[in-house]
Amino acid sequence: MSATWDDGEAPEPLQITPMGWLLVLLRAMVLGTLVFGGLVILLLLRLIERPLFGLHRPMTPFITQFVCRSAFWVLGMGFSTQGELMKERGAVVANHTSWLDIFALNARKRVYFVSKAEVAAWPGIGWLARATGTVFIERNPKRAKEQTELFEARLKAGHKLLFFPEGTSTDGLRVLPFKTTLFAAFFGDHLRDICHIQPVSVVFYAPSGKEDRFYGWWGEMDFAPHLLKTLAAPRQGRVELIYHRPLKVADFANRKALAAECERIVAEGHRLLRK
Repeated sequence: MSATWDDGEAPEPLQITPMGWLLVLLRAMVLGTLVFGGLVILLLLRLIERPLFGLHRPMTPFITQFVCRSAFWVLGMGFSTQGELMKERGAVVANHTSWLDIFALNARKRVYFVSKAEVAAWPGIGWLARATGTVFIERNPKRAKEQTELFEARLKAGHKLLFFPEGTSTDGLRVLPFKTTLFAAFFGDHLRDICHIQPVSVVFYAPSGKEDRFYGWWGEMDFAPHLLKTLAAPRQGRVELIYHRPLKVADFANRKALAAECERIVAEGHRLLRK
């Protein structure tokens, strides 16, 4: 994730009441136990899963899904979805609001995120990302062929990859133009005819009385204050997702056409949910 988009409007300053700090402590303890306890179980199961199944992960994704779904219960946030999950091989693309998207998109569908290589070195987040099978890529044209081969191996193993074509998180009130770079991998000779892309619209609704951008992460916002603000909210909002009809890659002439259609669908779903 990269919180670099900025419309010039600063977010509300962080203000936490004594009751809010108590909520931070309680929720952080339960959420930490849930996340890192799940990580320990996942790593232990992976010791069995890896030698038996290799790239295939028939057991551990269910742990990730359980942890992410339970996280919304711990936070007190509502969670709902519309639409059918894609059964075909391929990837999922969605708009990007904040780190909460990871929990939302993992909660219903077992997916593997595609992330920039730098995230692997981040304390805590990097460990979780590696353990849950995140695909790390470098923005280096010289590595394009190697990364396409990696995508191919993961997709043929039945993995549903997920990436954020906006390339950055936002305030959650808009969908930015989709970058086309990662779409190119699906037009390779071995993937074009077997892959689909499923667009997903994600909308976070702020807690009552809070600004609409409450869950957004943008500009120069740091992770820690955003996490504290979320944990401290006495009343939480909710998140809703629309899983749109999958698009067959072979039906599009090139990556730009596919990216444009995905952007149109995600943006339209986002507008409908925010009405």
